[in-house]
Amino acid sequence: MKNTALTKIHEALGAKMVPFAGYNMPVSYEGVNAEHETVRNSVGVFDVSHMGEFLILGPNALDLIQLVCSNDASKLKDGQAQYSCLPNEDGGVVDDLIIYRLEAEKWLLVVNASNIEKDWNWISSHNSMGAEMKNISEDYSLLAIQGPKAVEAMQSLTSEDLAAIKFYTFKVSDFAGIDNVIISATGYTGSGGFEIYCKNTEVAQVWTKVMEAGADFGIKPIGLAARDTLRLEMGYCLYGNDIDDSTSPLEAGLGWITKFNKDFVNSEALKKQKEQGVEKTLIAFELNERGIPRQGYDIVDGNGNKIGNVTSGTMSPSMNKGIGLGYVPVVFKDVGSKINIQIRKNAVPATVVKLPFYKKS
Repeated sequence: MKNTALTKIHEALGAKMVPFAGYNMPVSYEGVNAEHETVRNSVGVFDVSHMGEFLILGPNALDLIQLVCSNDASKLKDGQAQYSCLPNEDGGVVDDLIIYRLEAEKWLLVVNASNIEKDWNWISSHNSMGAEMKNISEDYSLLAIQGPKAVEAMQSLTSEDLAAIKFYTFKVSDFAGIDNVIISATGYTGSGGFEIYCKNTEVAQVWTKVMEAGADFGIKPIGLAARDTLRLEMGYCLYGNDIDDSTSPLEAGLGWITKFNKDFVNSEALKKQKEQGVEKTLIAFELNERGIPRQGYDIVDGNGNKIGNVTSGTMSPSMNKGIGLGYVPVVFKDVGSKINIQIRKNAVPATVVKLPFYKKS
């Protein structure tokens, strides 16, 4: 089990630690609902240093990225980021990731912790053009400072105008007394804020200064359990739940990151799927009665026939109702469609809704 550079700090704060993606990670501190509300209403900080980081370098870097990724990275300028996925040869997804253009010949790929080795091997296997690749995952830490007060709370720590860092852009600047830190706005919570990429040797100082600067704003450490409820309220996909090696980006509603103006791995088959239409699709639903939909629960029709599975589900802390995602035949995809979630012996009625679940008041 690997530790992040902040593990001892989490333990000292009384975090409940659990194994996650090969790392010893804080799942909660004071409880998921309280931590969730902290991020929605003020500011919280997550240690997500388990995430993977690859540098792709040189004159052929973009060619490699364009081949393995579904989105069109050629549209990016320096300081811009992009959500994308790595399609496999079988119509599924190797992983989803974020692409950062640092310079024309210097790119950063941020991948899921559980897929670091898999992604590295996959991208390497397609690197016939000889782009330089560096796996820097073991050397870098990542903090996500999230919430509506994040900008105000952290502004004293940097000379950069944090409010000017728009969604899916980033700056390389000073932060918490350290130079050449990536400050990005690619949040996974829907409540604003930004992420800090720094070296493992620097992150304890960053953490300490973040907690000091945020003290007057009620900043608290937040665990992975609240990260999951926050992302689910926004309808953001989680790899291993809502997308995996067997789900196509088109089935997952990720057609918007699947660009057919270029060739990429399995693009011909995916293009044909787009033209012919998918048979199943990822839908969002809310329970009409009390209950908590859990991953793996059956989705059934009005006659009790199984039509799909819940891929992510929870009791929404913001809305106080059961919400979830799952795959169903496309005939059930329209907003307002009625389905049922099999919770033990009860088929609990649910309605297909439009994302995000959580709408800022």
